[in-house]
Amino acid sequence: MLTKGDDYPIHQTAEPIAFAGTDRNFYDRYFFNAYLPDGSAFVAIAFGVYPHLNIADAHISLVRDGVQTSLHASRILNMERLELTVGPITIEVIEPLQRLKVTVAPEQGISAELVFEGRHFPIQEPRFIQRIGPRTFMDYTRLTQNCRVSGWVECDGVRSTFGEGAFGTRDRSWGVRPVGASDAQPHAPAVMPGFFWQWTPTNFEDCSLYFHVNADADGKAFNLAAVQIADGGKADAAVVSHNAKLDSRNSGGTRWPRYGELAITEPDGSVTEAVFTPFARFQMKGIGYVNPTWGHGLFHGELAVEREDWVLDALDPASYDLFHVQRLSRVELRRKGEPLRHGLGTFEQLILGPYAPMGFAGMTDLAD
Repeated sequence: MLTKGDDYPIHQTAEPIAFAGTDRNFYDRYFFNAYLPDGSAFVAIAFGVYPHLNIADAHISLVRDGVQTSLHASRILNMERLELTVGPITIEVIEPLQRLKVTVAPEQGISAELVFEGRHFPIQEPRFIQRIGPRTFMDYTRLTQNCRVSGWVECDGVRSTFGEGAFGTRDRSWGVRPVGASDAQPHAPAVMPGFFWQWTPTNFEDCSLYFHVNADADGKAFNLAAVQIADGGKADAAVVSHNAKLDSRNSGGTRWPRYGELAITEPDGSVTEAVFTPFARFQMKGIGYVNPTWGHGLFHGELAVEREDWVLDALDPASYDLFHVQRLSRVELRRKGEPLRHGLGTFEQLILGPYAPMGFAGMTDLAD
């Protein structure tokens, strides 16, 4: 099966581009978020391709005035991976690794045109690999890049403009993780599913800070990195540390972070500290994550588009599909011998199942 990709020198195997190995869970995804300096608008976009499911889907979700509005779209891929449009949502790579554009044609009251300009060369994170017994649960690579954002998003006739001082983050990930319908055959022997994830991409005036951690139910990290890079930094300019710890606390009755204090041990032994104070919330189900209806890779027919709206304060924090959040946060950065920096970033957290360091013993325990 030949597709447009076969006319580019990008093959990784002897197969046509249409075939991405043999794992049905292979995926290739774009993620973007953007926020205004005062937090009055927050938008995120996801766009995923699932070659072996023959599906592509896309989502845009906006938080404004305490309401989160989402537009979901899904279509049959037809094995063509270079057509980066699903319904009204289109991704355009203007300059690879530096400048990308998201366009949403008017649909159900929502439209957008946003350009993401990288502040530095993208960060390649350590490869994510996790197995449950003999079964591969995750095996993927991700690049991350903080961006300056320009353009606009419109919802029901009200436009939010992104320009001077508007920042965000984008990532690209590809590989294997659960997508589409759940596996009907359980693990043998049975295991209680668990997943712990924190990610804190942060924009400061002249630099960017990143931290992420994946850990098991006992709190043992199996993928962790902290990265600092100045604006305009090339691939070798990033300062990477694997000796970092994020001390965080959750809001009572939730699995949502309310505070975080990151300590990074530098090569010279000094400690850089970043304090996160969340003040706004974005539900990741708005762009398909843990969404029971619009989860990534689910089949909706030839083409389907649907809008969802939620009043954030009316949502039940005990609902499993609401555990995954990004919290817009004010951040203070303290480095040895340097003045205090103030920035803005997102504190993403997903805790599924038990997690001993926070006292979660069951699937849906909430913080005291």
